[in-house]
Amino acid sequence: MLGTVMGWSGSADAAKRGFARQGCIDCHQDFEKEYLDKKNVHPVVKELKCEECHLPHGIVPKLLMKESGSKLCFTCHDREKMGMKEKVVHGALRSGECSSCHDPHASDHGALLKAQGKEVCFSCHDRTPYERRNVHAVIEETGCNACHKPHAASQLDLLTLEAVELCLSCHDKGKSSFQKSHGGYPVDQRSCTVCHDPHSSEQSVLLKSSIHSPTAEAMCDACHNPPASAEPFGVTQSGEGLCMGCHDAEEVEGADAVKHAPFEGGECLSCHDPHVSDHPTLLAATGNDLCFGCHDDKSGTRRYPHAPVQSERGCLSCHGAHSAEKPGLVDKSDGDLCYECHSGVKDDLAKLNQTHAPVDDDMCVTCHNPHGSSASGMLDGRADLICYQCHAELESEYVQRVVHQPVRSGSCTTCHNGHGGSDRSFLKAQGAELCADCHGSMLETGRGENLHEPFADNDCMTCHDPHASRHQGMLSQEQGALCAECHFDMEDGFVQARSTHQPAAEGECSKCHNPHKAALETLLRAPGVDLCLGCHTDMKEKFASQRVHSPADRDCLQCHKPHYAAEPSLTNEPLHQLCGQCHEPDSESFSRGHIGIKAADMNCNSCHNPHASKDPNYFKDVMHAPFAAGSCEPCHVVEKQ
Repeated sequence: MLGTVMGWSGSADAAKRGFARQGCIDCHQDFEKEYLDKKNVHPVVKELKCEECHLPHGIVPKLLMKESGSKLCFTCHDREKMGMKEKVVHGALRSGECSSCHDPHASDHGALLKAQGKEVCFSCHDRTPYERRNVHAVIEETGCNACHKPHAASQLDLLTLEAVELCLSCHDKGKSSFQKSHGGYPVDQRSCTVCHDPHSSEQSVLLKSSIHSPTAEAMCDACHNPPASAEPFGVTQSGEGLCMGCHDAEEVEGADAVKHAPFEGGECLSCHDPHVSDHPTLLAATGNDLCFGCHDDKSGTRRYPHAPVQSERGCLSCHGAHSAEKPGLVDKSDGDLCYECHSGVKDDLAKLNQTHAPVDDDMCVTCHNPHGSSASGMLDGRADLICYQCHAELESEYVQRVVHQPVRSGSCTTCHNGHGGSDRSFLKAQGAELCADCHGSMLETGRGENLHEPFADNDCMTCHDPHASRHQGMLSQEQGALCAECHFDMEDGFVQARSTHQPAAEGECSKCHNPHKAALETLLRAPGVDLCLGCHTDMKEKFASQRVHSPADRDCLQCHKPHYAAEPSLTNEPLHQLCGQCHEPDSESFSRGHIGIKAADMNCNSCHNPHASKDPNYFKDVMHAPFAAGSCEPCHVVEKQ
């Protein structure tokens, strides 16, 4: 078949050609040295059947497995025998990572384990809790497998038996020493790990690190009913009465007015374990975890956590455990408590001319979350929402067409100092200096630039509202009315005008003028004709293709006024006078060209285009036939001179 495909002949030489199979170790010679001499070798490795697990070919230079993880192992090893259907499965096995514990090729340890006994467990599990001063004998002698199954089990924690049954398989509860050390109580009815650490401990008999005195002295009857009673583990008193029989109430309670709710309700066991604990003072949990058991709303990761919450003392940095002088279980008012750490803030506040009301009242928590926050500065939410709690009237006022970016993003503190400032607005800087933090390029001025007076005076608020506005550009009022407050003579002129420039009439001064700065006088956005042609684009097209009237080509203001005029079309004066400034109306040639009609009796624009035309005399494109022929007599009575 191969010969046919390759085009080989059926000759004897061709028959000799073919593939000679080589073993893997012909190339992987180091493999033989590394694995085959070990004490325990995986059977498929010993038989050099590499292909049982590996694919022999591949397009990338790496070992290609037939299956991933434990799927490969289960092609030979029975899943059920491994216990995959058990209630509890070892995490490594459950995630398909058999090679976490086993070497797939060979090992000097039994079951192809990567290490001996408990050492293989310590490759994942922290060894510290298992190596304290007193170590459980079975761990020293046998290792973890004395109590735990390696793969799966029906008991929690992979125990080989139910917890108490497992302990009693070594510890004889009938021995007098056992009975004596447990005060004669039927402890087999309770979990041994209530008092003992099953692995190691700094205390004798593997008791946990913090031990209640009656427990240490096997005086269980100090709190419990006698061991022979119907309910031996019942307590002789309920609530705090039992605890206060030994603990001095005055010492524990103190003279503070505010009590912790569990403490006031006599629920000491809400926080303390009555027997032993791994935590100081018999606490049921360590640090903040204990508090978060009830105050779960304060738990969770915050972007900006309060440092004391994360410290070793945690909640106790600010709060009393049993009682305190002030609400919230604190011993000082908000301000005084905060200033114990934030003394620099207190010094800075003393330098301010004006301070924010919550600062005056020492109510830091009005704005700040004392535990932590997702907002910068540990604010108790978005800055604007905090501010609106007191300044409610501003929230609706700022719902406008145009809103300043810091207001829109809820960042009041971009401009305002939350604690106070030099004025009643608590601004971080005055005038344009504040605006420059964001609008720096706007405030830069070049040499020879002309500046609008408010801009030159660094008084942005003359024209702009700092928060929100109904007008584009955050102007404090409609643009025309705003400009008229200073340029009032312009407003008077509009009233008397016969014609007005559309941008001026609509109050859009900034179409022609830059409201801040410009290279040109009167703050024009462009020079002369270029400015006008920015809007009058039809005229711009004519100028490009037709003969342009000299004034129009040079300066529109030679004929027109920019804002308003007493004449139509914004002309500076009556049309015949305006044209007569260049075209001599009293000359013989003018009279002859206009058949003796006086300039004052004519409208030049009736025949001429004042801006541009294809005609040398600027006649309009469409002309009456006699007029086009230069003959006026057919219609007009012309007096012969």
